[in-house]
Amino acid sequence: MVYDYIIVGAGSAGCVLAARLTEDPGTRVLLLEAGPPDDAPEIHIPAAVATMARGPYDWDYGTVPQEHAAGRSVYWPRGRTLGGSSSTNAMIYIRGHRYDYDTWRDSYGCAGWGYADLLPYFLRAEDQQRGQSPYHGVGGPLRVEDLRYKHPLTTAWVQSAKAYGLAANSDFNGPEQDGVGFYQVTHKRGRRWSTADAYLRPAMARPNLTVVTDALAHRILIENGRAVGVRYERRGESVDVRAEAEVVLSGGSVNSPQLLMLSGVGPADHLRDHGIDVVADSPVGQGLQDHPYVNVMFAAPRKKALWELAGAGSLALWQALGRGPYASNVAEAGGFVRTVEGLPAPDLQYHVLPTPLVDQGLTEARQRVMSVLVTAIAVGSRGALRLRSASPYAKPLIDPAYLADKADLDVLVAGIRQAREIAATGPLAALVGGEFAPGEQASGDAALAEFARRQVATLFHPTSTCAMGGDGTVCDTELRVRGVEGLRVVDASVMPSVPRGNTNAPTIAIAERAADLIRGRAPLDPVTP
Repeated sequence: MVYDYIIVGAGSAGCVLAARLTEDPGTRVLLLEAGPPDDAPEIHIPAAVATMARGPYDWDYGTVPQEHAAGRSVYWPRGRTLGGSSSTNAMIYIRGHRYDYDTWRDSYGCAGWGYADLLPYFLRAEDQQRGQSPYHGVGGPLRVEDLRYKHPLTTAWVQSAKAYGLAANSDFNGPEQDGVGFYQVTHKRGRRWSTADAYLRPAMARPNLTVVTDALAHRILIENGRAVGVRYERRGESVDVRAEAEVVLSGGSVNSPQLLMLSGVGPADHLRDHGIDVVADSPVGQGLQDHPYVNVMFAAPRKKALWELAGAGSLALWQALGRGPYASNVAEAGGFVRTVEGLPAPDLQYHVLPTPLVDQGLTEARQRVMSVLVTAIAVGSRGALRLRSASPYAKPLIDPAYLADKADLDVLVAGIRQAREIAATGPLAALVGGEFAPGEQASGDAALAEFARRQVATLFHPTSTCAMGGDGTVCDTELRVRGVEGLRVVDASVMPSVPRGNTNAPTIAIAERAADLIRGRAPLDPVTP
């Protein structure tokens, strides 16, 4: 079969591209997704987010042993279904700080990717429940709403954080990011609103879009220095498809670099070690970043934890009205702070869960405990992703180099201390019955640092493995892969550095802008509120 565009990966970016490119009825688009359709009930119930770990909708990756994190391998979930990780994440709508994007523009050579350049694409994507404003859009595919359910423990945490002295912030995507409050979420009437719901499903009625699930891409077909198609496998059958215009990789920060390297685009010596012919020597897989977190947990015996509120009655309420405990995104509240004076933007983010989170959610915990995820968001550590073998079935070697930069560890230690102080302040102090982890016995900086090394995990925000920028990067600023014509990468892997905050909304904005670049349209005019 021959198409104009082949998009590999129907995740947060791929669904956007499929919808935007097929707005032109004369453009034929094939969208390939390695995972199954997104028809499982648990995908659409917000509070069921933790039930999808290591299931059929999860790539179930793991890191190599982490040198600075007690030699542990850290579990890395990634969405493997229509909507990708937007179908499996905690649905938090955060854009990042304007400083992040202006740094892309000014320090990484990414002209056209500053805050003012990307804001119109955030606005175009958005359908904001609160209405239109200089910082928010309405009428876009991506519904953004206030939470329909807020647990008493997260409400108490927000009140206590304000009593402690942190600023209240009702809109982390507005004029200022600093402060604490409840997160807005990608929900529609209390239901998860993934990019498959927002973008792909309406577009699937178009005759010029073909969507194939359960299709694992094996390699990009490259002839005379140009990407001309993709080879994939579906149900044991190998299929070659051709692209007359472009091949676009939207597999995310793990799968896009893996497929590039399997196809001969990557570090030359590494490819040769695996017997792969080199098409283009490129720093694919280098510069991997992620947001590390540690979980400070407090016993809260006087309030039922979120897991206790599950049941037939709560499920019926959600099914009927989209309300009640099942409408919780679990990580309901949080905020952004600067751990030292003089920083240009926050370096710490909180996520507050009215339930225990043990072993990244892989171990079922049935205690009345609340979790405060302390997350370093101005990350200095940089790692790499490499091939394990030349087989497309072999999971790659993932090394985020957690805590290799001591500054990341210092932020986590400062955050643990502040989280403790907030828990001892205001209404939360009356609800907390002791520290569950790390425990009062961990008091000095050395003990807290050791706790962080033994507990640090991923907040699921990998970026930068196919970074865009000036000469020497994998992609140019139009997201074209250097060294191969007719090939682009559009997903979080092109980010030159990880933004401060959850990465789903920025990935969608990147795909919105990329759709204009691919179609040859002039980018939207910059917007400065």
